[in-house]
Amino acid sequence: MFRSCLQQSRLKTALPGFSRNIGSVILPEEPFVLGVSHITPRSVPQHILRPRYAGGSPTVPQDVDGKVQLGGDAERRLRAAATLARNTREFAGTLVKTHVTTNEIDTAVHEYIIAHSAYPSPLLYSGFPRSCCTSVNNILAHGIPDDRPLEDGDMVCVDVTVYLDGYHGDTAQTFLVGNVDEPGRELAKVTNAALEAGIAACGPGRHFSEIGRAIHNLIRDTDFCISPHFTGHGIGTAFHRKPWIYHDLNDEPEVMRPGHCFTIEPCIIEGKTPTCWIFPDGWTASTEDCARSAQAEHMVLITESGYKVLTR
Repeated sequence: MFRSCLQQSRLKTALPGFSRNIGSVILPEEPFVLGVSHITPRSVPQHILRPRYAGGSPTVPQDVDGKVQLGGDAERRLRAAATLARNTREFAGTLVKTHVTTNEIDTAVHEYIIAHSAYPSPLLYSGFPRSCCTSVNNILAHGIPDDRPLEDGDMVCVDVTVYLDGYHGDTAQTFLVGNVDEPGRELAKVTNAALEAGIAACGPGRHFSEIGRAIHNLIRDTDFCISPHFTGHGIGTAFHRKPWIYHDLNDEPEVMRPGHCFTIEPCIIEGKTPTCWIFPDGWTASTEDCARSAQAEHMVLITESGYKVLTR
C-alpha cells in the first residue's frame, strides 16, 4: 500500500506539465516513528472542565443508546456545545491558506476553544496528541496536524470537537486551498450533498439505515465512492456512543427516537476504490491508491416532529 502511494507521488511529480493544483500526496515521514508518544500534547488551563479520558481514564466508546431529554437543561447544554463547535469550524476555515501549516491551524483552534472555556475533545482521546484533526488530500480521517505547509491545490478537512459544560459538540468541513482543480471542487461539493442527503433521511420513527441508503443513492452514479471505514456516532455527554451511523448500504434495524443526537459524517473518495491503510503513527488513515477524499460532518438531534441540525 505504501509503495502504491509512493509510486503515485513520484509519477505525478515526473509528469510533463504536471499542475500543482491537484495537491500533493501525503505520506508518512521517514524514518518512520511508531505511535505518537514523541508528540507533546498542548496544555489546557486547570479551571476548564475536562472529559474523564483527559485525566487518564480508559477511552471506551459507549455501546449503549444515549438520548437527551428534550426541552430541558441537557438539551440547552448540548446545543451550546454544538454552537461552539460550529463557530470553531468556521474560525478554522479562515485559517486555511497556502503556506500555513496544519500545526499552526491546530494551535489557533486550541487557543480559540480554551478561550471559550471549553476543552478540545480530540486531545488525549485514546492518546491523540493534538486538538483537532486535519486530513489533507489523500488522508481520509484522523490526520495529525504537522509542520507541512499547505500548498496551492490542497484540500483539507478540519474536524473539530469541543467539550463544554459536560457535553461534546462535533463538526467538520473540507476546505479548499487556493486554486483546486475542478474534480477536487466537485468532490467537495458532492461530499456536502451526501451529508445533506443523509440529514434529509432523518426523523422520528425512521430507520438509521435510511441515512446510508440516501447517501448511496446520491453517490452511485458519480465518479466517487463512500468510505465504509468511518461511521457517524451518537454524541452528548460521551464523545462516541451508540447509535453508530453507517454511510453506505446497511441493514441496521434500529429506529430514530426523539432525543437521539448523532453525527453524520460521510467520507467520499475520488474513484471507485474505497480502501484505506493506517500510517505508522496509528492514527492517520490514507486511501490506498492515494486518491483524494473529502469529509463533512454535522450533529443531528431528533425531535418529536422531525430533526434539528445543531452545527449548521
